[in-house]
Amino acid sequence: GNGGTPQIGVQKINVHEIYAKPKATTKLLEDGSVDVGAWLERKIGEKFARVEASGFVTGDGIKKPRGILTYSSGTTRGTLEQINSGSAAAVTFDGLIRVVGSLKEPYHPGAQWLMRRATEMEVMLLKDGNGQYLWRPSLEAGKPSTLLGYTVRHAADMSAMGANALAMAFGNFKSGYTIVE
Repeated sequence: GNGGTPQIGVQKINVHEIYAKPKATTKLLEDGSVDVGAWLERKIGEKFARVEASGFVTGDGIKKPRGILTYSSGTTRGTLEQINSGSAAAVTFDGLIRVVGSLKEPYHPGAQWLMRRATEMEVMLLKDGNGQYLWRPSLEAGKPSTLLGYTVRHAADMSAMGANALAMAFGNFKSGYTIVE
């Protein structure tokens, strides 16, 4: 086993090119009231953001990033620990607590939840024995929700809730996932 001894080595990170082909009509290009440069920049930025976000979650590493959902379950280098929710195809509050409790202490500062909006809704519907909701997300515009003290972020490419689905991720992604641009 590794016995907790740090390992030193070199890791090759392949980078891949992404591109966008925005389409603009001649009428749009000739319209003096439209800042075509700003419009193109926004469209390209939106396309790049969608492609990158998808790659960071589900990418297979072939001409795109390797996504967090593609790693095998484990606690050694090159794996990601997977925690069962306690139910075959649903989220449980006990499962959420187990996930937070299993993250190693050095990674707690900056840790976040990552899930699709439909999964967040399933968490919102969890109730205690008296029918009271266990969690309510932020109602303030621009203020992210927190769950068990950690920020909730949305990613449409996360798996839907279901048996054996990786529907949520929790961790300090800045420490555990490297993005090279």
